[in-house]
Amino acid sequence: MMQRNPNRPLRASACLAALAGLLTASCHRGEHAHHEEIGKLAVTTPVRQSTELTREYVGQIRTIQHIEVRALARGFLQEVHVDEGQLIESGQPMFELLPVIYRAEVGKATAEAERAEIEYRNTKLLADKNIVSPNELALAQANLEKAQAELALASGHASFTKIAAPFRGIMGRFFARKGSLIDEGDLLTTLSDNSTMWVYFNVSEAEYLRFREGSNDPKSIPVRLRMANGELFDQLGRIETIEADFNNETGTIAFRAAFPNPNGLLRHGQTGKVLLSTPLENALLIPQKATFEVLDRKFVFVVDEAERVHARPIVVAAELPQLYVIRDGLGEDDRILLDGLRKVREGLVVETYFQAPENVLAHLEVPAE
Repeated sequence: MMQRNPNRPLRASACLAALAGLLTASCHRGEHAHHEEIGKLAVTTPVRQSTELTREYVGQIRTIQHIEVRALARGFLQEVHVDEGQLIESGQPMFELLPVIYRAEVGKATAEAERAEIEYRNTKLLADKNIVSPNELALAQANLEKAQAELALASGHASFTKIAAPFRGIMGRFFARKGSLIDEGDLLTTLSDNSTMWVYFNVSEAEYLRFREGSNDPKSIPVRLRMANGELFDQLGRIETIEADFNNETGTIAFRAAFPNPNGLLRHGQTGKVLLSTPLENALLIPQKATFEVLDRKFVFVVDEAERVHARPIVVAAELPQLYVIRDGLGEDDRILLDGLRKVREGLVVETYFQAPENVLAHLEVPAE
């Protein structure tokens, strides 16, 4: 029979202790090697400051007055006093139709009015001497008024042959040339008053509700316009009106902003992007590069006092160029990793150095406007 060795438990315990020591030393050496591999990592803290959120909306640019100029009478286009694209003043002659027939009508009506007036005067003299009855005088007066009305009508028809500008504006393209036979109602050209431009853009229901819930009336917020060439228009605009109804197909509502156009740069039919800025008071900001996504959720790596890394979910309230506005998940004293996010993991101890948040924000690559 084999005898049990009383020293075996002591030897096993010693082996286990030695193995644990070896594993611990190995782990320390691996972690030290990992530190050397990733080096020191930059950390910063969120910064709280007031800023503004700028959103872009595609806008359709329209003049405050854009009308069609049509012929009010039939005839040949005798004179064209303006040119396409010309800036004309209110009351300036634009077109003139051949007025021969209308002049004849005015001459005939003038003669009839003079005859009726003479007849009325003679009848009045006789009525004053009681030679004719008052009824005959009333009949002569009625004939005079009828003749004067016909003269006014003929003169009105004659005035239709001369078309003048109803307001100061820019001429559009001609749809008829000198000598063309024009029918009543034919389109001759367009006229645009571009001293002030209206820009229409659509806002989603959620954004509309944020505007209405905020302390600022959307009509008090200045807006800017980015033109098709990417340049900012040199005049600030103001939101003037908001449509009454939402479009059920798009879920948007139309806003209209007015922009002064003193140099006439903007024209009817152009497109651009309206930049609408909303102030954000005491917003908590972090760089976008300090975040990462997992299953559509955003996270940051927070470094605790023991220099250990922990992943923490955050809630983003708004997105700015290179920055996020944080709604929940971080405080002003939390230290977050700025770089090396792919090199670290949960619970890893790292070496860090601190960068002031103001300095970090100042060196972000923000796109120029």
